[in-house]
Amino acid sequence: VQVVQYGGGSVQAGGSLRLSCAASGFTFDDFVIAWFRQAPGKEREGISCINKIDDSSVIADSVQGRFTISKDNAKNTVYLQMNNLTPEDSGVYYCAADSLGHCFTCSGAVCYDVMDDYWGQGTQVTVSS
Repeated sequence: VQVVQYGGGSVQAGGSLRLSCAASGFTFDDFVIAWFRQAPGKEREGISCINKIDDSSVIADSVQGRFTISKDNAKNTVYLQMNNLTPEDSGVYYCAADSLGHCFTCSGAVCYDVMDDYWGQGTQVTVSS
């Protein structure tokens, strides 16, 4: 039982990447799914999240208008489409899932009450200027 991430890599500024987060051994239907990133020397930042049941989504102001979260229930996969990337978007990206959690926006950031169940292995995104 795990979540497995795909995608990432290196791209020039202005480019696009799509990250995938696939559930293995369980279904995403009953889980809140979130994307985080961590740049060197910086704290982990929640950037987007999709809640269970109503599939409501939250996205951080820092990526609003450039990143989109989506879920494909048939493939049991959540995606993060990242467009118009900048060097400031570089970092390790993680997806996480929790059966009890709920995410919401707070002062332009993505907040959540719990996000403990499953974490992906992380994937590097590098954006060059």
